[in-house]
Amino acid sequence: MTTRVRRAAAYAVVSTLALAAPTLEWATAAVFGAVAVGALSVTDGPVFEWFARPADRQEGRLHGLAAFGFAATGIALLSWFAGLPDHVLVASVLVVGYGNLAQQLAWRFDAEPILRTGAFVAGAIVAAVAGQAVALGVVGIEVTPVLPEIVFLASSGALLAGLLRSVLFARDDPLVMLSVAFLLWLFADLAVMVTVEGIAVALAVTALFGYVSWALDAASIPGMMTGALLAMLTIVLGGYGWFAVLIAFFGIGSLSTKFRYEEKEARGVAEENEGARGSGNVLGNAAVALVAVLAYAAQDKFAVGGEVFLFAFASSIATAMSDTLSSEIGGVFDDPRLITTLERVEPGTDGAVTWQGELAGAAGAAVVAAIAAALFGNVGVTGGAVVAVAGVSGMTMDSLLGATLEGDRLGNQGVNFLATLTGALVGAGLAVVVLP
Repeated sequence: MTTRVRRAAAYAVVSTLALAAPTLEWATAAVFGAVAVGALSVTDGPVFEWFARPADRQEGRLHGLAAFGFAATGIALLSWFAGLPDHVLVASVLVVGYGNLAQQLAWRFDAEPILRTGAFVAGAIVAAVAGQAVALGVVGIEVTPVLPEIVFLASSGALLAGLLRSVLFARDDPLVMLSVAFLLWLFADLAVMVTVEGIAVALAVTALFGYVSWALDAASIPGMMTGALLAMLTIVLGGYGWFAVLIAFFGIGSLSTKFRYEEKEARGVAEENEGARGSGNVLGNAAVALVAVLAYAAQDKFAVGGEVFLFAFASSIATAMSDTLSSEIGGVFDDPRLITTLERVEPGTDGAVTWQGELAGAAGAAVVAAIAAALFGNVGVTGGAVVAVAGVSGMTMDSLLGATLEGDRLGNQGVNFLATLTGALVGAGLAVVVLP
């Protein structure tokens, strides 16, 4: 057994202590707290050898294990004092412990990075499902009727943890664990209704979507994980129509990135990493859409109907599509002009537009609008026009922000976020005013 695998196995054993939460209740925090405090007192010997990471060896203390224990202690305290469900506590801790073990086993056999990431997600899902089943069974809850819900929680937690692990370091596992706990707590509080068919389709589509986006170099591994998580949540919390709108953007947007790529690269306007989108790019374009999906799932807590959030979602995606096509297609044409002054500028200048790019952007917004009108009966032709107008409005805001704030004050991802937020607000506002 290699040092990596042995250490991961040791952490997995510690994470298994979370299974005692339904029985020990508040004492679970004491158990993990004892692990954390005890770790700080170990400086050598077999326990040190089992748990020590390279940084721990340099510092002579098991700081990694201590941080892991303190994070689990914090989640256990939330369970006792704030009402975080025990099965969420169990899932959050096991996702990190066993996901990492599965990843290190894949590393042991020299698996490719994509396979190591897949191993993390698969191991985390299996452990979290099994752990939640045990936690619910201990308190007398029959598992079979709620199996789709616990699979959804396990899958969401595993995808988020896999995403964070792909951009953070191993020493950041406590942050990963806490992030997973808060996400799953939110979903548990929403009481999302999930069917066996729904979660099965969501898992299959998410896996296929993630693999295809990576295999076609449409996204980096963090970008793939971000897209996969968004796909899962969109299918389960929104529905297949919502996912169709999302996948249209990812598919057409990726194709436009490859459009005359060498020419755009020579001009200095091509997307970096051969067009593979990273997690920042994906989130910059889709974070507002994700919030809209979450709000739709929690619509009972708002004074407005779910249709408002549907229009916000479709309009934010229309903005992202419009902006992407405007940049990727408009970037191959000459004589771009700054949107604020209309003076000619060099290709790639923030806030520069071409008439060809603007036309392509408007067409992109129209495509999303047409898909929404076709798939959602409460959108229709008038609603489709609302989505198209909102998409073009968001695209225009992107250019204005690029010409005025991007660079010194805002990065590209921040501009994308504000543009999609503008599109969502315009779409939701027009829907309230225009539609009956």
